[in-house]
Amino acid sequence: MRAPPPTIVLVRPQLGQNIGKAARAMLNFGLTELRLVTPRDGWPNPEAGPAASGADIVLERAQLFDTVAEAVADCSLVLASTVRRRELVMPVVGPEKMAAQIGSNPGRSAILFGPERSGLETEEVALANAIVTVPINARFGSLNLAQAVILLAYEWSRIQQLAQPTLRDIEPPATHGEVDGLIGQLEGALDAAGYFHPPERTQATRNTIRTIFTKTGWSSREVKAVRGMLRAIAQPRVRSNSSSS
Repeated sequence: MRAPPPTIVLVRPQLGQNIGKAARAMLNFGLTELRLVTPRDGWPNPEAGPAASGADIVLERAQLFDTVAEAVADCSLVLASTVRRRELVMPVVGPEKMAAQIGSNPGRSAILFGPERSGLETEEVALANAIVTVPINARFGSLNLAQAVILLAYEWSRIQQLAQPTLRDIEPPATHGEVDGLIGQLEGALDAAGYFHPPERTQATRNTIRTIFTKTGWSSREVKAVRGMLRAIAQPRVRSNSSSS
């Protein structure tokens, strides 16, 4: 049994035409699951259909989400496509390694693409397990949205011809929703302990915490175990000493 195909997540796409072109690029390489996060002009968009050139099945199945976190909650591997430099310390992979990681992941995978003009925000990249970047001309980095999608979709399709079936005996990977619950619980405990100081560094510290926990490759069992540990630390049991008469 091969790993499932990756989900393409377009974050705040600006033009219906670009959504349609991305759908066309996807279907060329067998990808049909498209998720949209707050598209600028709403959804459905009448300009998407003609631009898709027959890739209607992708548009018909497209799902709409309010946040990136919601869009990837059921995914165990998330890769953020970006060429911008970040202050985040997290793995950076090329298309070939990205495809290999998706091919060996037994759970659901997703590739994030940001808005056409500005790209993904730092907080959105922090939700990913790794950054995927395409080696292009350093003096002219001007891929459009559909071009970026087709490059990564092609690489996934190419690797699939050589990919080995995933192992059946490995533990189910934790979804991003499960890891997000763990991070939220940890941040709540740290906030109660006064850890986030000074206030102006709070978001940067939260981003660091998230990148630490999203790149470890948790299983569902491990997430549950660590959350149990956090509950035990936050609410320790009171031991009663019995006295003998």
